[in-house]
Amino acid sequence: MSPVPVNPPALPAPSGYSHATLVGNTLHLGGQTALDADMKIVPGGIIEQFRQAFTNLLTTLREAGGRPEDLVSVTLYLTDIPDYQAHGKEIGKIWRELAGSVYPAMAGIGCTALWQPEAMIEILGVAVIPNERLAAPRP
Repeated sequence: MSPVPVNPPALPAPSGYSHATLVGNTLHLGGQTALDADMKIVPGGIIEQFRQAFTNLLTTLREAGGRPEDLVSVTLYLTDIPDYQAHGKEIGKIWRELAGSVYPAMAGIGCTALWQPEAMIEILGVAVIPNERLAAPRP
């Protein structure tokens, strides 16, 4: 079974990577930062960046036929863990707004920097999508 790239047309076209890779019914979601359609990190702080990065991840998940409840693992890379923790209630509210109240296995990892210097968060994940909902991904 060969990996199939998943690159939603709603997200900036990738260069040198894929937004996700589908193998069987397992979707490996590449790290999403808070890039908007103009390839710029959204202004504001961690709350706005979480919303955009998580929306980007969910856009990719939906492109493959997945739903938020199909996420089995999510990893957050954070440049400022105390800032994220200070806004945890607002971030949790955004999660529930976008994905409901089902939470996958999660990890938060502190790091000194991300690919885009102004990015404060990068989110990646793994989803298992039921076969009957798998979409034919576009490369």
